[in-house]
Amino acid sequence: MRSFFIGPLLLGIGLILPWTPVHAQVGVSVTVAPPMLPIYDQPICPGDGYIWTPGYWAWDNEYYWVPGDWVMPPEAGYLWTPGYWGWGGDGFMFNEGYWGLSVGFYGGINYGFGYFGRGYDGGRWDHGHFFYNSSLNNINRGSMHNVYDKRVNERTTNHVSYNGGHGGINLHANSKEEAASRERHIAPVSAQTEHAQTARNNPQQRVSANHGAPANSGGNRSNAAVHPKELPAIEHPAKPDTGNRRLDQKYQKQQDKLVAKQNQDRQKLQTQQDREHVQMARQQGNEARSQQQKQQHQEQQQRQQQTQQDRQQQQMARQQSNEMRSQQQEQQHQQQTQQMQQRHVQQSQQMAQRQSMGGGESHGGGGGGRR
Repeated sequence: MRSFFIGPLLLGIGLILPWTPVHAQVGVSVTVAPPMLPIYDQPICPGDGYIWTPGYWAWDNEYYWVPGDWVMPPEAGYLWTPGYWGWGGDGFMFNEGYWGLSVGFYGGINYGFGYFGRGYDGGRWDHGHFFYNSSLNNINRGSMHNVYDKRVNERTTNHVSYNGGHGGINLHANSKEEAASRERHIAPVSAQTEHAQTARNNPQQRVSANHGAPANSGGNRSNAAVHPKELPAIEHPAKPDTGNRRLDQKYQKQQDKLVAKQNQDRQKLQTQQDREHVQMARQQGNEARSQQQKQQHQEQQQRQQQTQQDRQQQQMARQQSNEMRSQQQEQQHQQQTQQMQQRHVQQSQQMAQRQSMGGGESHGGGGGGRR
């Protein structure tokens, strides 16, 4: 059994300190004792093979309640040894539970439902199948057949949740439990660690919120059947034995009639609930189709809007392209005009120059003739 040592508590804050006893791990220690174990109803067993693991107080800067739960063991033949808090001299240490071929020491804590301080009376393994003690477990007799009925007297009736220290259970491991501690162990399975993490993240499970009386004490599954088909089979009363044969027969007929009437009531209610399930499914189907149609219309509208936007963008792009080509053309025309204008100016200047030079030659020739 692995132990978690919780060192001295300073101003309500857990200080993590190493501790190295046998089977120990490094953990934390608390000077405040865990609260009393709450009284709760056990949820119905979900099916064959599940084993009850009782609820317990865990620590995360304060105590929080981890509800009990039905868990599939890691291997056939394995039983659960619950964890427990124990006094270590200067703080309370939590010894983590484990799976093993036999139940070890769990502090003498009376967790109920077969865990009465030593061993486990809630069920047993037989040729690879787990059999449930119906007197200690909430099981559906109509669907589960690996059952037996054995009355067990609780060894303790208190709800103290820790061993040793002031007010704790004064019990030590016996030779059988010590031998179990040396056997092969398997740590809590993933379903258990996830279940504990869920409890840790739930503020209502913390002692500061529930004051030691958590509302959800016995697991996340509902304690009550939802549908008549989930109820255990109706148990027939014991056969009448008044000593009067005729009276016994009369009473027996009355009992049989009552059981038959109750079974009819169950069937009638189950039929009604089945119809309501069908109606609900149809209604939900219609709502789903309506939602799909609405979504389809929205998508069509979005596509239409997108198409219009695309068209506008394309039109804008064409317009901008036309304007750009027009601007380029105007620039080209302007350049052509300027070039033409320059040519014309040059041509005019050249003509004026030639004409000016031609006029001079005519005047000089005349003067030479006279000479």
